Amino acid sequence: MARSYGPYFDPDYETLSIRINPPRVSVDNVSCKDCTLVKVDSINKPGILLEVVQILSDLDLVITKAYISSDGGWFMDVFHVTDQHGNKVTDNNTIGHIEKALGPEGYTSGILKTRPGRKVGENSVGDYTTIELIGRDRPGLLSEISAVLANLHFNVAAAEVWTHNGRIACVLYINDNCSSLDEDEESRLCVMEEQLNNILRGREDDENGAHATFSVGSTHVDRRLHQMFFADRDYEGGCLEMEIEYPPNSKPDVRIESCVEKGYSVVSVSCKDRAKLMFDIVCTLTDMQYAVFHATISSDGPSASQEYFIRHMDGCTLESEAEKEKVVKCIEAAIRRRTSEGFSFELCAKDRVGLLSEVTRVLRENGLSVTRAGVTTIGEKAKNFFYVRDASGNPVEMKTIERLHEEIGQTMMLNVKKVPTSAKAPETGGLAKTSFFFGGLLEKFRT
Repeated sequence: MARSYGPYFDPDYETLSIRINPPRVSVDNVSCKDCTLVKVDSINKPGILLEVVQILSDLDLVITKAYISSDGGWFMDVFHVTDQHGNKVTDNNTIGHIEKALGPEGYTSGILKTRPGRKVGENSVGDYTTIELIGRDRPGLLSEISAVLANLHFNVAAAEVWTHNGRIACVLYINDNCSSLDEDEESRLCVMEEQLNNILRGREDDENGAHATFSVGSTHVDRRLHQMFFADRDYEGGCLEMEIEYPPNSKPDVRIESCVEKGYSVVSVSCKDRAKLMFDIVCTLTDMQYAVFHATISSDGPSASQEYFIRHMDGCTLESEAEKEKVVKCIEAAIRRRTSEGFSFELCAKDRVGLLSEVTRVLRENGLSVTRAGVTTIGEKAKNFFYVRDASGNPVEMKTIERLHEEIGQTMMLNVKKVPTSAKAPETGGLAKTSFFFGGLLEKFRT
C-alpha cells in the first residue's frame, strides 16, 4: 500500500515572528508624576488589545488614559494606570507580573491565550465543576439556585453573578467533600442540572432562552459573562420590569461616525467612569468581530471619554444603520451590566456547604433582590459580596439594613455600605474581590 504524507508544520513556526521580534513592555514610574506608564510594543495580531487590557484589569489597575495604535503590522500602546486608590503601581509583584505576562514569555508560553491561573483557595479551577446559568431574573432566584446546590451537598467555592435587562447570568465553581468525582456525585450532578433548569425555566415563555450547562476548559469569567449575555441578546431589552432605572445623566452616550479618508468607523463613548470600563467595551467589540486600529481613552473626574477607530474583521466598516444600531446597543449593554446602584453587602465567614444559600435566603426574606454578586474562598474563609436593591425598585430602607445586621452579623463579619458615587472607587472595598488571578487575595489574607 502506498503511503501518503501530509505537509509538515513546525510547531515552533507560530511563534517564530514573536521570537524574531519579541514584544517589549516597560513599566515607567518616572515620566509621569501622578500615574504609572505601561508601554507595550509588539507584532500586531487579532485580539491583542483585549489581551493586554485584560491583564491590566485583572490586576485591578485603573486605566486613566490610553493611546492605542495598531495600524499595520505593529502594535504600540501606552496606558496610564493607577491602583484603586489613585496611586502609582509600585508593588514589585504586580510590576513583575505585567512584564512577564505582556513580555516575550507571556506570548510564547500561552499566558495570554489562556487566562492566568485562577485561584480558589489553594486549588486551581481544574479541581472544581463549572456551571453556567442564563435565564430570566426574578426576586429570590439566586436564593433558589443556591438552595438546590446546598440540598445536594455541593459547595459554591467561587461565583460571579450579573443581571441586566431582566436577565441573569452566572458562572459557578462548585465542589463537595470528595476530591474526585465518584458515582454518587455524578448522579447528583445530573439531578442538579435538571433542578436548575426547572428553576430557570419557571416561565413557559422562557424555555428556549434559559438553561444550565457544565462548561469545559478554562475561561475568563468576566468575558464569559459578556458572551453569555450577548448570545442571549440582552441588548434588545424585552423584559424590563426588573431593570434598574438609571438617572438620565448616567446613561451612556454611544455614537458611530465614519472616517472616510482613513476607511474607519469611529465609535465614541461618553459615560460615567468606573473600573474595567475599557475592558468591557473592548471585549464587546472583539466578540462582535471588530478590530480596533486606533483608540484614545481619557477620564476627567467622574466622566470618561473613549474613541475607537474600528473595522470588521473582513476589513469593512459599519455601513448599514441596522449594524450601527446593534453596535450601539451592545456597547450600552456591556457598560450597564457591571453598573450597580443601591447598597453593597460584604461578608466574611468560615466556608461551608450552604453558606450562600443561607445568606441569599435572608436577603430574599427581607425583600431584597441581588443585582450582582461574587463569591471567593481562600482556604477556609469565604468572602462574598452582593449588590442589592429593593425588590419593588424602591431604595433600601435603613430598618431593612438593621434587620440584616441582626440576622447575619451575629455569625459572620458583615459590612454594609452605599454604592460609592466616586467613579473609580473599589467595587467591593477589598473584602470580596472577584479577580481570581494569580492569588492576589491570598496575599491579603496572609498579611
